[in-house]
Amino acid sequence: MKQRVIGIGNALTDMLVNLSNDNVLAEFQLAKGSMSLVDSQLQTDISKSVAGSPYSLSLGGSAANTIRAMAHMGIKTGFIGKVGNDSTGEFYTQALRNIGVAPYILHSDEKSGTCVSLVSLDGERTLVTHLGAAADLQADEIDGGVFDGYDYLYIEGYLVQDHDLIHSTIKQAKEHGLKVAIDLASFNVVEENRDFLLDITERYVDIIFANEQEAQAFSGKDRAEEALEFIAQRCELAVVKIGVHGALIKHHDTVTHVGIMAAAKRVDTTGAGDFYAAGFMTGLCSGLTLRQCGTLGAIAAGKVIEIVGTTLSDEAWREIEALSESVRTEQYLF
Repeated sequence: MKQRVIGIGNALTDMLVNLSNDNVLAEFQLAKGSMSLVDSQLQTDISKSVAGSPYSLSLGGSAANTIRAMAHMGIKTGFIGKVGNDSTGEFYTQALRNIGVAPYILHSDEKSGTCVSLVSLDGERTLVTHLGAAADLQADEIDGGVFDGYDYLYIEGYLVQDHDLIHSTIKQAKEHGLKVAIDLASFNVVEENRDFLLDITERYVDIIFANEQEAQAFSGKDRAEEALEFIAQRCELAVVKIGVHGALIKHHDTVTHVGIMAAAKRVDTTGAGDFYAAGFMTGLCSGLTLRQCGTLGAIAAGKVIEIVGTTLSDEAWREIEALSESVRTEQYLF
C-alpha cells in the first residue's frame, strides 16, 4: 500500500506574468529568483507596472503545488491552508477537491492570498506575494487529529517565518507518527530564519529538499557537496538540486547523483522545485529506490518548466505516467 502525504502551506492563487525584460525587478529592487512578502498596495503597484504583459491565473502555493502533483501521480494527499470568505477561496478549495486532494481549509475575514510570479525571458521566476488570509493560519487552529491516516507531513519553507505555527504543527505530526519533509523554498527566507531551521531540523525533520542557493544559505558552505554533507548530518535524507547537473541525494553514508530530464523547451521555472519534490515523494511513498525517486522528480520538474504556470494538461500527465512506469520497471533511469 502506498503511503499518504498531507501538506501545509500558503493557499495562494498565482498570477503569472511573462516579462519582456527585467526592468521591473530593478525598479522595485527585487532580487531575481527571490520571494518577497509585500502588502496589498505594493503588489498592486508592481502588477500595474507590468500591465499589458501576457499573464495567466492558476492554483498556487508551493506545498499545494507539490500535493496536487502527487495526487495526479496516484498518491493519497491532503492539504492544510487558509483562505478568505470570497470567490477566490471557494475556487481554491473546490479545485483541490476536483483533483482528489482532501482539503483541510480554514477561513479568514481577510481576502484570499495571491502571488504575482514575474517570469523572466530565461524562465527564472521572481515571486511577489501578498499572503492575505494565508497569513492568518494559527498554530492553535490545527487539530492533531488531521494527521490521522497519513505517513508524511510536507511543509513549504515559506511558512517557517511563522515559528510558532511550524513548531506546533511539526510537534503534533511527530506525536502522530508522521515523518516530516520540508522544502527550503527560497534562499532569502533561509537566511532570515537559519537558526530556527537548524533547530527544527535537528529535532524533528526527516527530509530536506533544497536547491543549491538554499543549501548554501542553510549550511554556510560554498560547494553543493559540502552543503549536502552538512544537511545530511542533521536529518535522515538530504536532497540538493544542482540545476542542469541534476540532484545530489544523501541517505546515511550513501550519495546518489541523479541527472535531469531535458525539457523540450524551458518556458517558466515556476513550480519546478515543487514538482521535483512531488515526483521524489511519490517514489518514496511507493517504496522505490532513491535513484528511482530522483528520476521521478526530474521527470515531473522537466514537464512543468515546459509551460507557463503549474497546471499541466491531461496529455502531459499521461506522458508523466508512462515515463513513471518505465522508472518503476527500471527501464528509464538517469
